[in-house]
Amino acid sequence: MSGRAENVGILAMEFYFPSQYVDQTELEKFDEVSAGKYTVGLGQNKMGFCSDREDINSLCLTALHRLIEKNNISLHDIGRLEVGTETIIDKSKSVKTFLMTLFAKEGATDIEGIDTTNACYGGTAALFNAINWVESSSWDGRKAIVIAGDIAVYGKGPARPTGGAGAVAMLVGPDAPLVFDCGVRASYMTHAYDFYKADLASEFPYVDGKLSIKCYLNALDNCYNLFCKKMRKIDPSFKGLLSLDGMLFHSPYCRLVQKSLARISFNDFLNASPEEREAQFPGLSQFEDYKLEDTYFDKDVEKAFMGYSLKLFNEKTMPSLHIASNVGNMYTASLYGGLVSYLVSKSPDQLIGKKFALFSYGSGLASTMYSINICNDMSAGSKLSKLINSLNETTLLLDKRESVEPIKFSEIMELRTANYHTAPYDPAGSIDILFPGTYYLVHIDDQRRRTYDRKI
Repeated sequence: MSGRAENVGILAMEFYFPSQYVDQTELEKFDEVSAGKYTVGLGQNKMGFCSDREDINSLCLTALHRLIEKNNISLHDIGRLEVGTETIIDKSKSVKTFLMTLFAKEGATDIEGIDTTNACYGGTAALFNAINWVESSSWDGRKAIVIAGDIAVYGKGPARPTGGAGAVAMLVGPDAPLVFDCGVRASYMTHAYDFYKADLASEFPYVDGKLSIKCYLNALDNCYNLFCKKMRKIDPSFKGLLSLDGMLFHSPYCRLVQKSLARISFNDFLNASPEEREAQFPGLSQFEDYKLEDTYFDKDVEKAFMGYSLKLFNEKTMPSLHIASNVGNMYTASLYGGLVSYLVSKSPDQLIGKKFALFSYGSGLASTMYSINICNDMSAGSKLSKLINSLNETTLLLDKRESVEPIKFSEIMELRTANYHTAPYDPAGSIDILFPGTYYLVHIDDQRRRTYDRKI
């Protein structure tokens, strides 16, 4: 091929979430906790969940098939297929190999890529792999597809309402409406036991809640400051959050996202000159000698900067939380569900030319902040217009889900747990409640081989 690809990024997206949910207000009553513990304390309204009819393979198959259908994608035009997930159901066989069943029917088997795993960061790593491939000398002119998906489940207790499930499929290639900035990715990687899944016989993770929050905020501090440093090399006038039209975060729960936006404002405050502090941060001078590493659980700092940043949060971040508050934590898909929410919150003419940053975090830990620019073409039938219209159609399904009583939800979770490693196994979950076009598990045989079908 002659020349390299330009304006590489996301051409199209498709989002899948389960057809049933439990209301968090009702779950508060069922769990006999104080009113508002989940809805106000965590910022969550509804939580999507899967019966034993769905697993990570079916979620990703559904998202992929929808992306292909809605965008009339020729499977021979795809040269790379990447999956990011931490929902591991096989220690050897990748989810990507199951997805190849759609391609093999058309004789399209020359497709690179496999699965990428590191907690909630796997989807971002898979996306970077695809972007890097299109921008590299290995690129053969075809497009890539990236799928980020997970089922987040917890045992009974305070962590259970932070669950969720979903998958996002993204078509990657040149001349995209969502273009990735070059040379400004800022990563922070280190070792921590904040959240991990060392028991392979269980869906449930080990979680150190306090350490997890500290790791998340520490990673955010490091990524944000390095991101700003790299941005200023390209644009000396870059002013951090004030220069961004949007700021999106991985969302374990929505309240942490609001605290994270406040944390960024605190970083901007500490990095400002005395004159800038006086003008931009009035009434906050008492915090000028504070240090980032000493303030992860400082309530005074948190309260002051959440108050200061409320308007910025409502403008730059809140639009990205619609799906997170109504579906829950989707692990690797969480940040990209936020991207979907951000895009459908505005019309194409409100989005053109905008720049926003995204913070991806996966426990253990791996994190990156990067930025995306939205193209300037808002004409009818443009790639941006088609992308947003397609996502609007998908998000309308949020209101067509079935609400499940907490007692029934608890029974479904118990069934999942009891049969997590059962083989042979015939799922008991209802097929009738699934959205049309959803893949579902039919059977697991005595050699643990899984078969699927698709609801018409």
